[in-house]
Amino acid sequence: MAIAASSSLLLLHHLLLVLASWWRLADAAYIAYNTSGGVVLGKLNVHLVPHSHDDVGWLKTIDQYYVGSNNSIQGACIQNVLDSVVEALLADKSRKFIFVEMAFFIRWWRQQSDKTKKLVKKLVNSGQLEFINGGWCMHDEAVVHYIDMIDQTTLGHRFLKQEFDQLPRIGWQIDPFGHSAVQAYLLGAELGFDALYFSRIDYQDREKRKDTKSLEVVWRGSKTLGSSVDIFTGIFPKNYEPPPGGFYFEVNDESPVIQDDPLLFDYNVQERVDDFVAAALSQANITRTDHIMFTMGTDFKYQYANSWFRQMDKFIHYVNKDGRVNALYSTPSIYTNAKHAANESWPLKTDDFFPYADRANAYWTGYFTSRPALKGYVRLLSSYYVAARQLEFIKGRSSSGPTTDSLADALAIVQHHDAITGTEKQHVANDYAKRLAIGYAEASKVVESSFACLTESISGSGDCLPVTKFEQCPLLNISYCPPSESDLYAGRSLVVLVYNSLGWMREDIIRIPVVSDSVLVLDHEGKEIESQLLPIKSPSTALRNFYVKAYLGKSPSITPKYWLAFPVTVQPLGFTTYFIKSAKQTGSHAVMSMVSSSQGMENSTMEIELGNLKLQFDLDGNKLSHYFNKRSLVKASVEQTYSFYSGDDGSGADPQASGAYVFRPSGKFPIQSEKKVPLTILQGPLLHEVHQQISSWIYQVTRIYKTKEHLEVEFIVGPIPTNDGVGKEVVTQIATTMNTSKTFYTDSNGRDFIKRIRDYRSDWELQVNQPVAGNYYPINLGMYIKDDSTELSVLADRAIGGTSLVDGQVELMLHRRLLHDDSRGVAEALNEVVCVEIECEGLAIQGKLYIRVDPLGEGAHWRRSTGQQIYSPLLIAFSEEHEGNWSNFHITTFSMLDHSYSLPENVALITLQELEDGSVLLRLGHLYEVGEDKDLSKIAYVELKKMFPGRKINITEMNLSANQERAEMEKKKLKWGVESSSTDETIVKGGLVDPSKLVVELGPMEIRTFILNLNKSVTADKNN
Repeated sequence: MAIAASSSLLLLHHLLLVLASWWRLADAAYIAYNTSGGVVLGKLNVHLVPHSHDDVGWLKTIDQYYVGSNNSIQGACIQNVLDSVVEALLADKSRKFIFVEMAFFIRWWRQQSDKTKKLVKKLVNSGQLEFINGGWCMHDEAVVHYIDMIDQTTLGHRFLKQEFDQLPRIGWQIDPFGHSAVQAYLLGAELGFDALYFSRIDYQDREKRKDTKSLEVVWRGSKTLGSSVDIFTGIFPKNYEPPPGGFYFEVNDESPVIQDDPLLFDYNVQERVDDFVAAALSQANITRTDHIMFTMGTDFKYQYANSWFRQMDKFIHYVNKDGRVNALYSTPSIYTNAKHAANESWPLKTDDFFPYADRANAYWTGYFTSRPALKGYVRLLSSYYVAARQLEFIKGRSSSGPTTDSLADALAIVQHHDAITGTEKQHVANDYAKRLAIGYAEASKVVESSFACLTESISGSGDCLPVTKFEQCPLLNISYCPPSESDLYAGRSLVVLVYNSLGWMREDIIRIPVVSDSVLVLDHEGKEIESQLLPIKSPSTALRNFYVKAYLGKSPSITPKYWLAFPVTVQPLGFTTYFIKSAKQTGSHAVMSMVSSSQGMENSTMEIELGNLKLQFDLDGNKLSHYFNKRSLVKASVEQTYSFYSGDDGSGADPQASGAYVFRPSGKFPIQSEKKVPLTILQGPLLHEVHQQISSWIYQVTRIYKTKEHLEVEFIVGPIPTNDGVGKEVVTQIATTMNTSKTFYTDSNGRDFIKRIRDYRSDWELQVNQPVAGNYYPINLGMYIKDDSTELSVLADRAIGGTSLVDGQVELMLHRRLLHDDSRGVAEALNEVVCVEIECEGLAIQGKLYIRVDPLGEGAHWRRSTGQQIYSPLLIAFSEEHEGNWSNFHITTFSMLDHSYSLPENVALITLQELEDGSVLLRLGHLYEVGEDKDLSKIAYVELKKMFPGRKINITEMNLSANQERAEMEKKKLKWGVESSSTDETIVKGGLVDPSKLVVELGPMEIRTFILNLNKSVTADKNN
């Protein structure tokens, strides 16, 4: 009986196996995954947002990333991403994908057939493919100027409007290393964005926000514009990648896929569903409402998009069958709508998210200064682009070229958060610089032809054919300018045309290199004007000779001996002409500066005085010591010194090194010359200079001008020595006796100033791990400190990092040269060198700082007005005159504006650009915050009839990026509830523009954008 029973059991077992196989065979048929569901009320909704974060240059150049070359560095090909994503979206109409960087998309788009373009437009119109952010790149937020942020965003938004009739409504700044207030209110709310999403905030801040469910907030980025620029802001719980638990599905990723074929081993549907639900519930515990977002993607993913979508199809299908949570394909727009529909009140965020640290000893504040030469080049060409577009409009845009478009593209690309930041590989930095140089070369032709057409009074058509030839000097900063270095013989004069891109009259001193001391300067009427010669010192000559050969491949044939300085007066949006002649035939000539030395002086101090300003130098320390303004009666102790931080090499218990991103100092050391080098003093009627050899590798010139009340500090730093094996981060300190109570103020992208307090954060109780690096902030315009009677302001000519580590002191980082990588992906030390043939040396930097002390409350006017002049230097071009007949055939002065009209001094002309269709893009911006200046923080008025005299003007107000009418944008904007927000606010904004009066009103900090249609007539009025 036992034998019979066991046989029966064995037969039953075989029968069950056969039945199970039949069942598995039946179940292993094709599965139609149900991915069509949407939001389900009452359940936790998990929004799967497929995306690929595509840097427009980082480890590879933008074009290498696009075509997929140089894969020994990184396997990444954006062509593959877009090709495969489009194919995957067409396979299932429930699938969705977002794309961000238009610099990549336009490369792909122009290569597609009409058939493919038609299919893609259907995907866009259906919402399957959504453009998010929509700029040319995902720009940085720390070291970019607000005008560049606007321009690169406008470039992308106009492309999307023209090609797809699409208006991006979500900001997606997921990778920049900290986030600015200007990004929130200007490049967010003022674009018409309904929300802004990003990842990188300080690790301490993130943990606090997770505990208090405040990762999602309403960000009020402007104290001046208040709640009118509120924007919903979402911070990701960890990063912009999929959630923890194994949800990466690129080919060869290690995450377990859903194996749902019962005929195969490792069937794991329930296991993977459980993983998904666990990740969702974990995120829900730190998020408000029944909606969470899973960012399904990361850097350069979806190169084979089906590997992602196949798994997401399965997750959505099986998770929704499970029923504990609801999963759906989504986009940030869908997610934002769901959050808004929840009718929640959100925590209020003000100020910004700087500085950023991802762990205790890793403050990403080094990149505020990294690659200072590139930062300076970008700033120079940013202002050049502003002026070139103005001239392109005044002359008339050419239908056959050249245009400013190439420079627009190059500048837009370099705003990327791994470009201007200096956090890219060296060969990529070289590529950015090359693109900028190509863009400049094209735009310079626009500028030179515009000057020729305007001086010959044949502008307006856009395609004039002038005879006059103008030339510019892009290396003028290092005293290389071939037009001004040529001999001036009898009958030949150098014509100097000076253009002012600002909206108000400008008086300034310009300098050009010359070879002879026998020169004089005439104004546009032929009258001699005061001028001054300053000998060019050997450090400047050495810098010139080395870098000219490095840039041009050949040594300069002539070495100029002097700077020729002379005053210029230039009308708004106009030019004035000056003439430099040989003085050999006359008795008059430029005044030679008196040169003296501090060597042998009996006193321990030395003073220089010119105009209203007097400076005192301490000769024992060879440094500036006191500042006195005779007009304002401000007298202050102001001491300037240099130091360097040694960059941590990561050899300690914490392996974090100082590098391109991270600033981690391991000590601070004063910089001084091994032997005392006397000061050299140059004095003349227009300006005085004090030359200081700070060390063998730092040289400084301090200037004061007859007509100015600030001092200008020009420095040459480098090559930074590293033969001791130590990387160095060079800073200058400007110290006063002011009692500043740990408080200082830095600008946000050149717009608002934000209050900073040392070792303090407004959103959480800061645990101080890096007392130096953790107190550094980005500076684009400048910073200031103040006490109860005075304020010290310092402005910069490029983006740098700055802080106040000691009361009464400002510290600015000027240059960095490091020997170790900081382990953030670049795998390269920040060790820039310049080579001439086989000779290479570390990069030297020449730059400027501007310093002033004012009575309390009076510094804002100087910061704003001089800040505009620093950003928009006078544009200088050269031509030749023979036999003194220039004025017989050329206009010598010009202004686009009506006679004697200028913009109010609290208004900046941000953009004046003729578009491809002949319409004109105009942006005007108020320069002051509310309460910043007692006279100028008030509403301003711009008369368009006087800006465009003799023109018939049709005007339409637009949003910031000019892709939709402002009135329509305001109607669509989502309004968000805020916890415990004061309703007591007064926001001053300009009213609608009366089409008959055509007066634009601007409230404090307001920027208004218009599309104008004008008639084509323009006349250069010789009497303007």
